[in-house]
Amino acid sequence: MRSCGVGCDVMFWSTFNKVQLSSNQLRPYTGCLYRFVGDQVEVRGYLELRTTFMDGSASRTDNIRYLVVNAHSAYNILLGRPTLNRLRAVASTRHMKMKLPDLSEKVIVIKSDQQEAKRCYENNLKAKRRVFMVVEHPPIEDDRVGVSRAESTRERGPEPVGNVVERQIRGKTFKLGKSLDQEEQDRVAGVIARHLDAFAWSASNMPGIDSNFLCHRLTMDPKVWPVHQRKRKFNEERRLVVQEETKKLLNAGHIREIQYPE
Repeated sequence: MRSCGVGCDVMFWSTFNKVQLSSNQLRPYTGCLYRFVGDQVEVRGYLELRTTFMDGSASRTDNIRYLVVNAHSAYNILLGRPTLNRLRAVASTRHMKMKLPDLSEKVIVIKSDQQEAKRCYENNLKAKRRVFMVVEHPPIEDDRVGVSRAESTRERGPEPVGNVVERQIRGKTFKLGKSLDQEEQDRVAGVIARHLDAFAWSASNMPGIDSNFLCHRLTMDPKVWPVHQRKRKFNEERRLVVQEETKKLLNAGHIREIQYPE
């Protein structure tokens, strides 16, 4: 599966076992992979594989670096934006096709199987789907016996890279790099203090944004009768996240509910 919303190439552990790869091929990975709701996904490591794209008349083989993750998915792999851009691939979800050039500039057309795509989609609806994002940071040392790195990271939460020092600036806590000397820290703190109103800690800190500066509009033809779309279904975990984020935007006045006549 190609995914324009993923920043890396992911191979799921079930796929790794299906193609009978050896765990000795995995190299250690020091970054972390987080789900949409913030909890950590186990990364078994990464490996580079020569991956062939072909349609019967043309083919192309490239080295792709896959992150191997231990997570449930109806898909085998996810190809992220960097690889799609490097391959100069163009995908169409409407036509269920992806096109990319081979080394002789001949176009390779990869077609999806509609039944298989439907099966994967239905399986994902049944499972607890989550969106992954990659966050690079050094490994965390924990001296407690029996505490895994994933458990330690979940308890502490995301941490900035490098040594930092906390500093109170007009009632707000900022973290400044410890590598800065005292004079540089004072200058940075002064700049922050003068422009403190430019920082926002939540959506409620940004009420009344001028619509001339930022506004999202839907281009609609007033002569066309609106069609009620089918309600989207989410699993309970994602539904609570969407509900909470929507509530924040409503409280800040960024969005409002409107009623359309049936």
